[in-house]
Amino acid sequence: MKARLTAIILYVQNVQLLRNFYVENFNLKVIEQDPIWVLLNAGGAQIGLHKIGDQYLGNIEAGHLFDNNTKIVFDIDTDIESARNQLISKNVQMREIKTFDNYPFWLCDGTDPEGNVFQLRSKK
Repeated sequence: MKARLTAIILYVQNVQLLRNFYVENFNLKVIEQDPIWVLLNAGGAQIGLHKIGDQYLGNIEAGHLFDNNTKIVFDIDTDIESARNQLISKNVQMREIKTFDNYPFWLCDGTDPEGNVFQLRSKK
């Protein structure tokens, strides 16, 4: 079997909030949307934002940030420090820039408004 990743779906509390976050900060284009679903073009794959079902949403406290083991990685074509500073100026939570020995990229993690982790990756 040959498989190719085409999309990642995140289950979210507020579809419009996250839609706006990814469109405004990463210039992703909306492919389709309705009140409970948005599909974004993220280059080599798509990101789907699907509203959490009402039966689960009612059990989530207001302001709760999710803790998960997924990270969305964005390759960027600009200076990573400038990109990080731009996001910080918009009150996006960003970690420090890092790299590893013999690794050709600079990395910087951040979180979206619901706590999903994303990473900026820039060639050295």
